[in-house]
Amino acid sequence: MSQAVSQAHRLYLRRRRIRWAWVHLARWAVLVAVMVLWELAARARIVDPFIASQPTRIWETLVRLATAGDLWLHLGVTVAETVAGFVLGTLVGVGAAIVLWWFPFWSDVSEPYIVMLNSIPKVALGPIFIVWLGTNVRAVLAMAIAISVIVTLLMVFTAFREVDPNKIKLLRTFGATKTQILLKAIIPSTVPTMIGALKVNVGLSLVGTIVGEFLASKAGLGYLIIYGGQVFNMSLVMAAVILLAIVSILLYYVVSYLERQVVRQR
Repeated sequence: MSQAVSQAHRLYLRRRRIRWAWVHLARWAVLVAVMVLWELAARARIVDPFIASQPTRIWETLVRLATAGDLWLHLGVTVAETVAGFVLGTLVGVGAAIVLWWFPFWSDVSEPYIVMLNSIPKVALGPIFIVWLGTNVRAVLAMAIAISVIVTLLMVFTAFREVDPNKIKLLRTFGATKTQILLKAIIPSTVPTMIGALKVNVGLSLVGTIVGEFLASKAGLGYLIIYGGQVFNMSLVMAAVILLAIVSILLYYVVSYLERQVVRQR
């Protein structure tokens, strides 16, 4: 009986490995097919390479940027600003959620204002940040934080309020303080939501960074996109967009790795 179960389990694992291999193969095949069709369409003038560029031109642009050293400069600036905005936005959002949970009266008072801030298009805040902070990295960070902090606050605070009230009553019955309730019941129960907020935040922080670089930056992938559009260099624009996609994927996988580590420890 155990041998039959073992064989069935091995067969199941083998099917999973085969499916995993086929999924990854299909992903790469789709990417290669898109690039090949894009290149062929540009060479056949089905699409205008001046407007849509083409993979070979994009590759030449990336090589030229890397050779000149500009690629690593702009890439490093965007990644550093995104990570800084991500960390600050997450800390501020979680901290604000804890404060609102700690003071229920003020959470009720601030609720309409939080909803209002969440509904405001954050791009509209760009000129304000530029006037207040100048055309520098501080304005870019402010934009990244503004886009991510409200979402974090709403997600985490909602999770705080949905913690099983019986757990809180039990801790209060044993004489637990508010700090102990927060550390022993509220935060442990909302770790999955916090991890979900991290996954959302990493994308929002990147969006905020790029928007900030559009408005107030002299370096970064957002600056390359704006500059390339102004001089009609679509190969530079497409190269920056592709790099942006790669950065977003890598940052997402970093957060996913941290999630697996936290879940494993729990």
